[in-house]
Amino acid sequence: MFGSILTKKKKNQNVPPAQNGHGSFLPHWFGSDIAIDLGTTNIIVYVKKRGIVVNEPAVIALDTNSRQVIAVGREAQAMLGRTPQHIHAYHPLSRGVIADYDATEYMLRYFIRKAIGKALLFKPRVIICVPSGATNVEKRAVIEAAMQAGARKTVVMEEPLAAAIGAGLDIASSNGSMVVDMGGGTTDVAVLSLSGIVISESLRIGSNTFDEAIIRYLEKIKHVTIGQRTAEELKILIGTALPDGRQLTADVRGRSTETGLPAMVDIDSQEIRRALSEPIEAILRTILTILEKTPPELAADIADHGIILTGGGLLLDGMDRLISQTTGMAAYLCDDPLLCVANGAGKSLNEISRLKDSFDDL
Repeated sequence: MFGSILTKKKKNQNVPPAQNGHGSFLPHWFGSDIAIDLGTTNIIVYVKKRGIVVNEPAVIALDTNSRQVIAVGREAQAMLGRTPQHIHAYHPLSRGVIADYDATEYMLRYFIRKAIGKALLFKPRVIICVPSGATNVEKRAVIEAAMQAGARKTVVMEEPLAAAIGAGLDIASSNGSMVVDMGGGTTDVAVLSLSGIVISESLRIGSNTFDEAIIRYLEKIKHVTIGQRTAEELKILIGTALPDGRQLTADVRGRSTETGLPAMVDIDSQEIRRALSEPIEAILRTILTILEKTPPELAADIADHGIILTGGGLLLDGMDRLISQTTGMAAYLCDDPLLCVANGAGKSLNEISRLKDSFDDL
């Protein structure tokens, strides 16, 4: 079992609750509805009427001897790759699904309480986002984790639908829209119409896959081992999906696979592009496959309005232009792609009373 790092609320029955600014003595967390983007890399919590209040890495640090939680979020992320043997810092979600149920439940409870307060006298209603390809077993795990974390009602929303709402698309319209959402662990490609998903596919490929590809390339070609954080920095600094005439270079420090000693090598943007070619090609093939399966009327709408791109993975330099070249259609990166899913789910909180509890469908 995981130990708690949250301090217990002290009982004080003689002190009345403070006013909430509207002449009422109800606390700000009373009856709160919240939306959660449960990502592989980050967990984002949106509280109704307050907006995004939590945006932290989905990382937890555990003392393996005592089974106590040492840190969660940013503090735990700072420990990645730097911990002693008895402390394990890791992502309990992998490629969009729960890999460690207990740790995920703990993180959800921690971030929910951080967002709306520690005293959960009135349990919140929650919209939680999952990849479009999540199985019923995976959805059940998410729902049960949310309920154990304190939710009284849980609505599961597919990420492409939330991303479309967050991007400002009119999903209730009969016009077809195409959304490509690339997070840390998954990429969802979906065609939407009339408030639903017409056709979709979810790949277990995300921005973390790009980092892993860079790590493998350096080990194979440069004979140097680096960590995921260094790989991510390389991707941001000199990574590109398309040649643009620039030859960006960077010096990389790591451990030699031949001697085991610290080593430094140089790498350029062309090599990074070569390292990322395989996962990028898989994403492009999926986009083309979905377009081929899209009904003609909706395909015409997409050709007219373009493809909407959301998610931090699509911030890779040149990715939007590459998708446009491959499909022959305009591709637009939405405003605030990192928060698009959370904002879309947050907007949907206005309709949560009309939405069915997803637990009833499983």
